[in-house]
Amino acid sequence: MPYPGFPDGFRWGTATAAHQVDGGTWNNDWWAWEHDPASPCVEPSGDACDHWHRYPDAIRLLAELGFNSYRFSLEWSRIEPEDGEFSPVALDHYRAMCEICRDVGLEPVVTFHHFTSPRWVAAAGGWTEPETATRFARFCERTAGHLGELMGRACTINEPNVVALFGYGAGVFPPGVRDRGLRHKANDVFIAAHRAAVDAIRGAAPGVPVGLTVSMTDYQAAPGGEERLDHIRTAMEDVFLRATSGDDFFGVQTYSRTLVGPDGFMAPAPGARTTLMGYEFWPEALEACIRRAWGVTGGLPILVTENGIGTADDTERIEYVERALAGVQACLADGIEVIGYTYWSALDNFEWAFGYRPTFGLIAVDRTTQVRTPKPSASWLGQIARRNAV
Repeated sequence: MPYPGFPDGFRWGTATAAHQVDGGTWNNDWWAWEHDPASPCVEPSGDACDHWHRYPDAIRLLAELGFNSYRFSLEWSRIEPEDGEFSPVALDHYRAMCEICRDVGLEPVVTFHHFTSPRWVAAAGGWTEPETATRFARFCERTAGHLGELMGRACTINEPNVVALFGYGAGVFPPGVRDRGLRHKANDVFIAAHRAAVDAIRGAAPGVPVGLTVSMTDYQAAPGGEERLDHIRTAMEDVFLRATSGDDFFGVQTYSRTLVGPDGFMAPAPGARTTLMGYEFWPEALEACIRRAWGVTGGLPILVTENGIGTADDTERIEYVERALAGVQACLADGIEVIGYTYWSALDNFEWAFGYRPTFGLIAVDRTTQVRTPKPSASWLGQIARRNAV
């Protein structure tokens, strides 16, 4: 590696998302989708990891392991179960999560939207309805005002490009639409929502850094695929990267590379090493995506808000992260401002349409007993975090 240490103040974290771990989030569009026999979901989320009740123990465990940051998301459908109707109990729940993080030395990184929307938002047109941006900003203002300075930093929207593509282009996320025009319309609404949310959060919680997280891929052109690659990357990444002017940081989320030929996406080469998600084992994607995000955003500080691997082999998880961190260090050595690394995920959890089969977690969860068991990779990465050095 270029050098063993990381800058002072580097944030070492891991992450969860409410619907994937909390359980019982029945009032959102994903719960409805996973219970629709026509959807591609292999199983419903159910009680998930019961994180809604068990979060204090999980947060303390992360601190004991050595991490200094925890990224989690708010469940909009719990906080605002109907249009304009806010739940003080739910707001207090998330304030308590922030307080426990602070008590044990973890910076709370709060994501305001992570894939799920209330059923009433979906019924009113979802993310192709421009008014959704206004409604989301209202939710952000009310919630940020309640959490205030307890937040370490705020992420407005998690991977809006994925929701737009899979929900409105590919039809595998709710609402299950396949319409290129609606996909691009959703992109526009998400960008408007992000900009409005930045202003709302800053107004309600002054001093809390705010940014956007985007799913990025190390797109690589096969012979003849250069023009197609540029077209794919523009719609998938660049429209969002260019919408971050004035933000405080940018969240890079990446897992692998994708080869692009003249006809579009190409499957991994025969015999290529792949993960439980089916994509290629390619930790070097992180370095490539950090460099690209730094360039396109004009030098916004980069926070790695997701990076990890779905694997049943924990030694493979350690190898993946070690190689990914080598890429982070190479970026730092070249003067790129990377402020933290967040592994996805803290717990083995509900991986959307794939159900509980892909295991990304540093901590295993027995979903019958809800017993948590840290994997060797959790201790390994926690020790790096404690030393701030590999």
